[in-house]
Amino acid sequence: MSIWVREKAFYKSFFTLTVIIGLQNIITFGVNLSDNFLVGGYSESALSGVALANQIQFVLQMLVMGVGEGLVIMASRYWGAKDIPSIKKISSIGMRLSLLVGLIMWAVIFFFPQSVMSLFTNDQSVIHEGTKYVQIICFSYVFFAITNILLATLRSVETVKIGFILSSSTLIINICLNYLLIYGHLGFPRLGVQGSAIATLAARIIELMIICLYVKRFDRKLVLKLRDFYKVEGELFKQYLKIGSPILMSNFIWGIAMAMQTSILGHMGGASIAANSIATTLFGIVSVGIYASANATTVVIGKTIGKGSLDKIKAYAQTLQILYLIFGLCTGVILFILKDFVLDFYSISEEARALSLQFMIVLSITVCGTAYQMPALTGIVRAGGDTRFVLYNDSIFMWLIVLPASTLCAFVFNFSPLMVFICLKSDQILKCFVAIVKVNRFRWIRTFHSPSSEKDKKAVHVN
Repeated sequence: MSIWVREKAFYKSFFTLTVIIGLQNIITFGVNLSDNFLVGGYSESALSGVALANQIQFVLQMLVMGVGEGLVIMASRYWGAKDIPSIKKISSIGMRLSLLVGLIMWAVIFFFPQSVMSLFTNDQSVIHEGTKYVQIICFSYVFFAITNILLATLRSVETVKIGFILSSSTLIINICLNYLLIYGHLGFPRLGVQGSAIATLAARIIELMIICLYVKRFDRKLVLKLRDFYKVEGELFKQYLKIGSPILMSNFIWGIAMAMQTSILGHMGGASIAANSIATTLFGIVSVGIYASANATTVVIGKTIGKGSLDKIKAYAQTLQILYLIFGLCTGVILFILKDFVLDFYSISEEARALSLQFMIVLSITVCGTAYQMPALTGIVRAGGDTRFVLYNDSIFMWLIVLPASTLCAFVFNFSPLMVFICLKSDQILKCFVAIVKVNRFRWIRTFHSPSSEKDKKAVHVN
């Protein structure tokens, strides 16, 4: 029996979604990369401060993405069943939760900026620069939350081109404003990291205006109206919580864990912070296809289950696993080739440069594991409805293995930053063994129906 699916529609759907979402992700990471390049040329302490501040943004991003992923898992099934009213109701639930997350994060950062920054490092110059940045950037959190829920809603019905257009406009605006405000070109004030924060905030406001205009004027699949976000159906909300809350919790602990990883390296010196920022930013750029494949998988698997075509799921999952491995190998090679070229754009110390090279070599190896296990678990398994497994798996690996071991390596055994970094990324390989077993047992398929659909009004079946 062939491991390859022989359906053109499957490949067309998967690769179209992957390519467009990947391009969007490239542009999104390009915004961070432009911040790193331009701020990195300003000073190393500014680069480190912005890098640590972006860990807060990463926690917000993981939470909003968690809300969005739960939305996409449910809405893509309703899209397969052509149940548009339920998609609108799920979008309303996601919007309310995402707004709550954005407001809470804004309040914490706005009122306690120095306290939050001091969690990551003891370097006062880094804390000073980071505090100036977060006091402005925190106002973008609510705009970011609204935009990403609208994009997730559109993605669930296979509308993804607008995401690429949106990210492109954000990148152009951000780069132009960064150039003007960080260094004070063309008569603008020289604001340093504050200029970078203002540029990003302006870009977030403009991208929200664009997505709202698109939804109002051009979308014909959902025809969302403002009044649609006033409606919340109790039974559907309970269903969302059952499916989405493990994803939200998983993303939250993952975001916190990533911040703690940065904190561990941050307490090992400014060079470690800068090296980690450079390495992980480049990693984010070249690994966009991996994360896009996970998003595409969620829509493809969810839509297939929503149509009731459960007989196709096994073949789809087997083919997808091979594609993930190919993506991983290609990404590792690209990362290894680009590592020296990228460093020429940074004004950093020799120590930070050497560490950056070492970190990128490690990532070029571990990315093969990331490329397989991440989309297999967060794409296939989650889309199948078994959302709790990823939560349990991430919790065990991150909180019982990686973080304790890395803390011991850094602060008890006094290992080098390189050894600590290897320890921090070891779970990307270890999780592969779990993913292989979990995915290929095919016990992750859960069925659920919309409480508002006529055929299921009398009984909601959730396995």
